[in-house]
Amino acid sequence: MKQNPIIRKDKKRTSRVLFISLAVFMAAVVGLSSCIQNGKQQTAVKGPHLEKRGDVTQLIVKGKPWLVLGCELGNSTSSSRSYLAPYWQQLKESGVNTVLAVVSWEQTEPEEGRFDFTVVDNLLEDARQNGMKLALLWFGSWKNGITSYTPLWVKKDTKRFPLAQTPEGQSLPILTTLGDETCKADAKAFAAMMHHLKEVDELHQTVIMIQMENEVGLHGHPRDYCPLAEKAFHGQVPKELTEWLTAHRDQLLPETLSAWQASGCKTSGTWEEVFGSNDRAAEIFMAWHYAAYMDRITAAGKAEYDLPTFVNAWIVQPEDTRPGNYPSGGPQAQNHDIWRAAAPHIDILSPDIYLNDFPRQLSLYARSGNPVFIPESRSGQNGAANAAYAIGAKGAIGYSPFGFERNCSDESNATFRSFYQKAGRMAPHILAAQAEGRIGAAWLKGSEPLRVKDTIRLDNVLVVCELVSSGMRNGGAPQLTGGAYDPEAIGYVIAIREKEGYLFLGSNTRVTFLPADGKGTIGLGRVIEGDFDVQGKWVDGRWLNGDEIQLRYDLLYAVKEGYSGQGLNFGRPEPSFLKVELFNY
Repeated sequence: MKQNPIIRKDKKRTSRVLFISLAVFMAAVVGLSSCIQNGKQQTAVKGPHLEKRGDVTQLIVKGKPWLVLGCELGNSTSSSRSYLAPYWQQLKESGVNTVLAVVSWEQTEPEEGRFDFTVVDNLLEDARQNGMKLALLWFGSWKNGITSYTPLWVKKDTKRFPLAQTPEGQSLPILTTLGDETCKADAKAFAAMMHHLKEVDELHQTVIMIQMENEVGLHGHPRDYCPLAEKAFHGQVPKELTEWLTAHRDQLLPETLSAWQASGCKTSGTWEEVFGSNDRAAEIFMAWHYAAYMDRITAAGKAEYDLPTFVNAWIVQPEDTRPGNYPSGGPQAQNHDIWRAAAPHIDILSPDIYLNDFPRQLSLYARSGNPVFIPESRSGQNGAANAAYAIGAKGAIGYSPFGFERNCSDESNATFRSFYQKAGRMAPHILAAQAEGRIGAAWLKGSEPLRVKDTIRLDNVLVVCELVSSGMRNGGAPQLTGGAYDPEAIGYVIAIREKEGYLFLGSNTRVTFLPADGKGTIGLGRVIEGDFDVQGKWVDGRWLNGDEIQLRYDLLYAVKEGYSGQGLNFGRPEPSFLKVELFNY
């Protein structure tokens, strides 16, 4: 039978349509498969973690190092989304890239066994909308050594959740470290929070660090005297501690070794028999129990979602005469060995530094390979100098002023904002230089403590940094170095050796150069002002010469001292960049 040509044509068109539809379907399948594979690849990317690079430890986020330019919010700020809302944009404009925010046990588990993660979810959503990362501060059993962020059902049941006591038997508003049920309950709540965090943030990696509790330690006395603590103190020192001390004897901090040597380095006995009948033995006892308690909580959380964790220390103050004046047993510098022995799941032992001599305090927390991170300190020009020194001289993961959201827009923080903004744009250069050991920093202050000069060594070049001053030098001509220093002045410099020359970020400082081997004189071959754009690309500004780089006119004296008379002038509180190429003659 002869076919109808119209039907044949329709069949052909139908075949073509079917072929095209099949092709589209297969493409969709391939696309979906690709998306699934990409999703797997994305989730397969290692989560935020710490990684040793060169001589420093860096925080790695989505495969790249991350420099924390932080702000620790006030203790209660994050408890209300509406209260925090106006601050996000201000912080972003200030150069902040990481917000340290409290998540409290009392809000997370208002009734035992019923969890509410609204605060966490709000923080995640708002941080993502503003392009920021988060470090969550778990306020559970202790905050500043005191128990205040626990749920009401914990506070009311002191039999199940016992308190620390004075020698007279008076209860303190501080949970004892010997409360097993307390530790279990805190760990359960923290683990639940970390489980939730993994479910909602593992792919995004918005949360990059966790702080465990806050400034723990016992107030008032060197140790706890509750019945549980009394029994433990007069019992045997845990074998795990003496074995750790024995295994690490050659690397122990002097504060640990001296306490242990007082007994002849005994490996068994009571706390007083092993560490002496004194306040130091009591402090070591408390350090072991705080660290062991917090390690149990940390381990429970990491079992759910393994993120870098740190603890922060209320550091010893100049007026303190014994443990208990500061929270006894906390992660203060002298207790680091005990914390390492008892808390292997905690990654960083961090200082909260508000004292004037920032470099000296920080050096105590940068020993024995402890990664450097400052979760609480100052803002303002002082804070900018602190952050620059920590990042440039100590390879810090980052820096965070406390309560910065409340005054980030104030005029007093103008130079701090500028530092954060500039440091953020040059962060890839800073992080690469940290890992490769070609960065240094200077911290300068006109008084308390007086530190008007500092020297950075980069290979065979000594970078001599001097606080801005005014005065007369040899020969009677006006000079830009030497003379009187403003007691209120604070200066800083970050110096990075590049492939060709050096990159500087500085404020209130003059910089000159000397050969480290003392041979010849170093001159300034080229000095270029500039800045990094928002993509992190360097943009040239003025080429500086003449009056802009001539710091000394007493040339005969300068030459005798090994200087060329030229140098860099970061004479404003507002920080600025300079790129320099040097030559020898």
